[in-house]
Amino acid sequence: MTDTNPRLVNPEVQPDDRLDPALRPRKLKDLIGQDRVKENLEILIAAARQRKDSLDHVLFYGPPGLGKTTLAHVLANEMGVNIKITSGPAIEKAGDLAALLTNLSGGDILFIDEIHRLGKAIEEVLYPAMEDFALDIVIGKGPAARAIRLKLPRFTVIGATTRLALVTAPLRARFGAVYRLDYYDIPAMELIVTRAARVLAVPAEPEGVAEIARRGRGTPRVALRLLRRVRDYAQVRGNGTVSLEMSRQALDLLNVDPLGLDEMDRRVLQAVIQKYRGGPVGLNTIAAAVSEEPDTIMDVVEPYLLQLGFLDRTPQGRVATHQAYQHLNLEIPDDDQPRLF
Repeated sequence: MTDTNPRLVNPEVQPDDRLDPALRPRKLKDLIGQDRVKENLEILIAAARQRKDSLDHVLFYGPPGLGKTTLAHVLANEMGVNIKITSGPAIEKAGDLAALLTNLSGGDILFIDEIHRLGKAIEEVLYPAMEDFALDIVIGKGPAARAIRLKLPRFTVIGATTRLALVTAPLRARFGAVYRLDYYDIPAMELIVTRAARVLAVPAEPEGVAEIARRGRGTPRVALRLLRRVRDYAQVRGNGTVSLEMSRQALDLLNVDPLGLDEMDRRVLQAVIQKYRGGPVGLNTIAAAVSEEPDTIMDVVEPYLLQLGFLDRTPQGRVATHQAYQHLNLEIPDDDQPRLF
């Protein structure tokens, strides 16, 4: 069997793996936050070890940047097995998936990011692989065609998605463990930034770390990106130490406000408030108003605005709340009658 296509399993091309690998926790005990998920995973791992069996299939969902890929690596390290990484859009043909599956050893993990974007034909191949650890292959064409079934070693599929509703019901039903990852609280974010500063050998004061954590949107990936930019700013404009003043100056220069809202977040809120009188307004209309893709608004911008209580979803569309007006220093309208767009 030839090696699998490197674009399917190369971690360097995966969005979550743009982080420095040293910043990723390797063991469950080193993982910060997500306490309920951690406790469930501890039980899952301990039970699999006691049975000397592979892990059950696991599905992680939630907003981007919360550590779904990191958790997949942690599970592989805890179980002492190999992990192969791919994504839904990268698996274009059934043969791509077959190549991946036949290269797995017993207990190995296949991590599929953006699993909701798997094609229907690919899912049909994946179903028996996950359920029966078998691969159905058709050899030949026409009347001479025949189907054979290849046995696969017991392996684990770990899926990750930001859009659980788009994962088909038959695929979702084949995951034995489904966990939602939530935004991190400020204390957890501070611990994550402190650990990253230590790993990167960046001198950091507690006040500077707290400022980065506060503006990190409850998302480790965002906080680690901001830490790098503050480090650069402190190196060029200061003495290299991430202090409160350096953090504020650097983050203000990046247009990241004290709540972590960036320019795109504010553009979305301003479009809803100023162009459409606070809504309700449809997602596609908002996307057109700010020249962005609807999926970007839904997956990247909207979850945090909903978390902050700056947007409401209604059957008619998105509505800006009074907190959004106050944050942007805009006058709250007296007229509570909504306009439909």
